[in-house]
Amino acid sequence: MSKTPGSTNAPGTDAATVHDVVVVGGGIVGAAIARDLAGHAVTVALVEARSDVGDGTSKANTAILHTGFDATPGTLESRLVQRGYELLSDYARDTGIPVEHTGAVLVAWNDEELAALPALKKKAEANGYHDCALIGPDEVYGLVPALGDGVLGGLTVPDESIICTWTTNLALATDARRRGTTVLVDHPVTGVTVGEDATTVHTEAGPVHGRWVVNAAGLGADRIDALFGHERFTVTPRRGELFVFDKLARPLVDKIVLPVPTSRGKGVLVSPTVYGNVMLGPTSEDLTDRGATGTSEDGFAFLLEKGERLMPRLLEEEVTATYAGLRAAIDHPDYLIEADADQRYLLVGGIRSTGLTAGMAIAEHVRGLLAAAGLVLKERDDLPAPPTMPYIGEADTRPYQDDEKIAADPAYGEVVCFCERVTAGEVRDACHAELPARTLEGLRRRTRAMNGRCQGFFCGSAVEQLMNDHRTGQGCARPCHEVTSR
Repeated sequence: MSKTPGSTNAPGTDAATVHDVVVVGGGIVGAAIARDLAGHAVTVALVEARSDVGDGTSKANTAILHTGFDATPGTLESRLVQRGYELLSDYARDTGIPVEHTGAVLVAWNDEELAALPALKKKAEANGYHDCALIGPDEVYGLVPALGDGVLGGLTVPDESIICTWTTNLALATDARRRGTTVLVDHPVTGVTVGEDATTVHTEAGPVHGRWVVNAAGLGADRIDALFGHERFTVTPRRGELFVFDKLARPLVDKIVLPVPTSRGKGVLVSPTVYGNVMLGPTSEDLTDRGATGTSEDGFAFLLEKGERLMPRLLEEEVTATYAGLRAAIDHPDYLIEADADQRYLLVGGIRSTGLTAGMAIAEHVRGLLAAAGLVLKERDDLPAPPTMPYIGEADTRPYQDDEKIAADPAYGEVVCFCERVTAGEVRDACHAELPARTLEGLRRRTRAMNGRCQGFFCGSAVEQLMNDHRTGQGCARPCHEVTSR
């Protein structure tokens, strides 16, 4: 399946491998596309600008597995979110991605929001979701007693769930690699050269050649699109800031508390997390700087004001962490997924926060578009088993709680991060995984180390030393810029 370029390939190519498909962007959507395509008899490369998969927008969303109840009926987004919910729910069970089926309730605080609830129920039904129910204020307080005064009514969404976005991204990328995908990190794209039979994707780490290119670059998708000569859309980075409250706050919130969307926007939610915390946010602020992931004084003030109304008791709890993520908002009302057969190029743009849920369905859709455009995709019958991911949620057994696991390997009984109960065995495993942790942030997303109350103040030095010992002592067999599939 690997090909040696001849004279008809893109100018500037050499004797390097020409992949059948190069997927640009190692977030959830890009990883899902690479995994899906690698289930067929084609060669795939996954190209990521950062030093790890899932290190961009995908790492900092609200981590909700959406039913798609509130999507605009008839849109591509609506269809793919519904399908993605099914696919990701099944995949999570197969791979051990932490999911908790908490359910959600939309809460109305004024007459405008209360009047909007029946239309939201009808919208859910138009989307094929028929389990929403309108409830009165007493029932809302029965579900979430800690809510502030003044609730007028609510709408339940029983199947909304919380999920680990970090493990989802890593599972999809690991699965893609198992299926033969070449995973290239630290490869920011600088240009493209479209040849007769292949395209050269120029990166800071060298060229990558492919017959087809799929652009799933998130915040950079419009810039990659422009390299192919298109001016279809503009990405506006939309910053969302959030508070993460200590685990002692979790008894206050065992359901996702959603705002009622109005003409002024979607608003702020309160949600439990699979790590045992409670989250408040996000804000919504359009920026120009695509790297502005810092938090702000104005954002904090906004969240404190909203939190005081939503759940004043929550603000009495300690804030463990604050963070901000950037959503790739575009000037288009729907997902923008289009194939250009002449250039052998496919755009996946405008995938908002619903991309976590819809990612695997987007991959199915992309596969269909590529096949219709001429890429031959023959399903493989020799696929490896999907990976079993390290469990970093709170609802199931963690290694430090597993007597049999500790008896077989005492490293799983050696706690090195006491806030999050992360063990030396987990750090070791993350450093020697198929897609290993290469930075402390990468380790955090694989293990929860330094993610707790002290944010690494007490354990950070020891955890970093342990990580360095594994990476330099036993060694990382692959070059740091490349994780290959061979």
